[in-house]
Amino acid sequence: MGEKSRSKGGWCGWLLVLIVAAAIAFGIFVTIKKKHHASKGEAAPVPGPPGAVTKKYADALHAAMQFLDVQKSGKLVHNKIPWRGDSALDDGSPAKVDLSKGMYDAGDHMKFGFPMAYTATVLSWSILEYGDQMKVVNQLEPAQDSLRWITDYLVNAHLSDNVLIIQVGDPDADHKCWDRPEDMTEKRPLIQVNTSFPGSDVAAETAAAMASASLVFKPIDSTYSDLLLKHAKQLFTFADKYRGSYSMSIPEVQTYYNSTGYGDELLWAASWLYHATKDKSYFDYATGKNGEEYANWGSPTWFSWDNKLAGTQVLLSRISFFGSKDTSNSATLQKYRDSAEAVMCGLLPKSPTATSSRTDSGLIWISEWNALQHPVASAFLAVVYSDYMLSSRTAEISCDSDSFTPADLRKFAMSQADYVLGNNPAKLSYLVGYGDNYPKFVHHRGASIPMDAKTGCKDGFQWLDSDKPNPNVAVGALVGGPFMNETYIDSRNNSMQAEPSTYNSAVIVALLSGLVTTSSVVQSFT
Repeated sequence: MGEKSRSKGGWCGWLLVLIVAAAIAFGIFVTIKKKHHASKGEAAPVPGPPGAVTKKYADALHAAMQFLDVQKSGKLVHNKIPWRGDSALDDGSPAKVDLSKGMYDAGDHMKFGFPMAYTATVLSWSILEYGDQMKVVNQLEPAQDSLRWITDYLVNAHLSDNVLIIQVGDPDADHKCWDRPEDMTEKRPLIQVNTSFPGSDVAAETAAAMASASLVFKPIDSTYSDLLLKHAKQLFTFADKYRGSYSMSIPEVQTYYNSTGYGDELLWAASWLYHATKDKSYFDYATGKNGEEYANWGSPTWFSWDNKLAGTQVLLSRISFFGSKDTSNSATLQKYRDSAEAVMCGLLPKSPTATSSRTDSGLIWISEWNALQHPVASAFLAVVYSDYMLSSRTAEISCDSDSFTPADLRKFAMSQADYVLGNNPAKLSYLVGYGDNYPKFVHHRGASIPMDAKTGCKDGFQWLDSDKPNPNVAVGALVGGPFMNETYIDSRNNSMQAEPSTYNSAVIVALLSGLVTTSSVVQSFT
């Protein structure tokens, strides 16, 4: 009896030990699974050529590309927008230079060189990374055409080595009118930066635009590519040698596109020039004392027309992933890559270091004005970094104690794109012309005034104040976006939310080009 009791008690004890051990093992398994977010530490397969097309992104990309045509100035060739015509044909005449091309900034008729150059740089970057994917959905040539429309303008705006026209039009006079660009009669003065009034920020951004675009056009038109690269080098030298912010040199620009510093543009331009030339002096520039002074490593920032640090960190990470040993092993380069990963960790919603700057539905939200710029630009960086990881067979990144995969980054990017396209509490597509429900009162002069209307500068305001939807649909316009509480007021007078911008178009085109299908990225742009 006693022996049997001891045997039964021993059996129960062992059973209890096994149950406890199993529970511990299960807990460890769940923790590991959570921390690795579907990764087992093994790299995902490298994507091949472009695969199946995601229709919603293809349709959205087709729409987004059209707004770049809407914004074109000058003598329109093969005009695809029935309610647009030739405009601003005399731009540049005070300096005896043709500045008729380029693109209007937003719903007005201004040409601001700083954001326009950023538009060109982002367009170039998206073509270089995703040109094969654009081609699958017949959007590569339109993207190249829009890019050249801007770079033709920028080439002409660079009057000499150290002189760059950075604005066409007087914003105060321009904003006192509400008229079609084809009918405007107000004076169009020019503003320039030079050695006496330097603008390292705008000159370096223009250098970045030229250098990146030179890579786009190299296989198509080598002569034009060489011309762009020549201007890029000259502008970078000017920006670096005569340092100063254009906002300080020309205080009146602060009202619209105030620059918060020029160090980020110098690093951004040097990075693009290194990619375009493989001249190691540009790499050394970005990873040497200028990097130490301006890179702000380890402090994530938001990629925008004003701040290029996050973009620079991702772009230089490309060298870390794919570059030659003499550059990819650089300790300073690793700081850029670590900073890029800090940006990624801030974006991922389940990361321990995730930013709290989001709406309840998960949209990155930084600013009331033009709220969609930051989430869309951030999502573009995320999909690019995801593809760098996939193409280099990098399994995961670490965010403190957690690990995340390329699939996690892509999922985040898709969440931001889907929000823009209508998966939001308002069930509203913020991309005009996409879906059935999108803003009808876009703050855009050309779209708001009927083609046959005979209006001048002042009497055109009747169309701003009209309670009727815009007679012309500005297809592809990405409006400013929702408030933090995820509401949107569809009013033409609500420029905070309802005004689209050309640089917003660049980032949404870039994001959608990365999502429309999948493929491996090239290891070198040259």
